[in-house]
Amino acid sequence: MFDHTADPDDVLLSVLARADAAALKAEAEAVLPLLGELDVIQSRTGLVMLPMRDPVQGTEFHLGEVLVAEAHIRLPGPGPHQGTEGYGMVIGRDLERAMAMALLDAALQSGIAADRIHAFITAQRAAQEDEDRETLRRIEATRVDMETF
Repeated sequence: MFDHTADPDDVLLSVLARADAAALKAEAEAVLPLLGELDVIQSRTGLVMLPMRDPVQGTEFHLGEVLVAEAHIRLPGPGPHQGTEGYGMVIGRDLERAMAMALLDAALQSGIAADRIHAFITAQRAAQEDEDRETLRRIEATRVDMETF
């Protein structure tokens, strides 16, 4: 679920990483002409370790590896946004989705279409919170009270 204590930038990227792929790509397509020229620093797939925390002992461990798509861009300028970078990483191998995330990240950091992107993120976050609540509701419905057996 949404972590209200997290750094706002981390929350924005977390929401974008979980955003609906088609909606994320459409939003990036709409913002792309406003960014102008950009440099692709990196666009690749790879494996990253998935960290987990043991809920009983509180120790961290690596559960395994996860395939991710990663994109890193820079707005070369000239102009006030010169050197602004954007980053995106999503689970799976969808490089277009990672690039869309990086484009929106760069736009947000530059203040380009910020109101539009914040509205998109707010809508996506609400949908994700609803989805998380529904998932928890379904999980709770499977709980068994062992004392009644």
